[in-house]
Amino acid sequence: MLKQRLIEIMLRNDELIEDLTLVRDLNLPNSWIAAGYVRNYCWDSLHEYHRQSLLEDVDIIYYDQSDLTFDKEIEYEEQLKLKKSTHNWSIKNQARMHITNNTKPYVDIEDAMRHWPETATAVGIRMNWENDIQVIAPLGLEDLFDLKIRKSTHFQDVDYFHNRINSKNWLHKWPKLRIVE
Repeated sequence: MLKQRLIEIMLRNDELIEDLTLVRDLNLPNSWIAAGYVRNYCWDSLHEYHRQSLLEDVDIIYYDQSDLTFDKEIEYEEQLKLKKSTHNWSIKNQARMHITNNTKPYVDIEDAMRHWPETATAVGIRMNWENDIQVIAPLGLEDLFDLKIRKSTHFQDVDYFHNRINSKNWLHKWPKLRIVE
């Protein structure tokens, strides 16, 4: 099962448990560490890299319709920075991201993630209160493990998709990746 395989890979990351615990302890509704944190570490592992790729940021997503303010996200980021200043925390309430993305409102966290640019990026992990690692992947884990970069069917901007691949230099960092149209 790919979810279990992802958990096993992520548990090799020494910082992971600390980061998951910090995010869990914020007690955000339906929160996950997602996107590049998970994707990049998995790709590093599949490329058999011995050093983890540098992260631009640590993406935390959550879903809270009761407070759609950007200031709330900044407040949460500041709380995490006080506990761990070595990370560039980036927290986004997916209940408000439809405004930024100029789409209809997302009904839940999975719906929001389905609209992310790539299938392999729409993956998150979290630790529950029983200290179990959970995985969310509304677009599946196959592309992540097959090293495929595929545009999500719900993401319409093809130019943005290709520019993102190029600007992040993914094909150079992880040469086994393949773009699937």
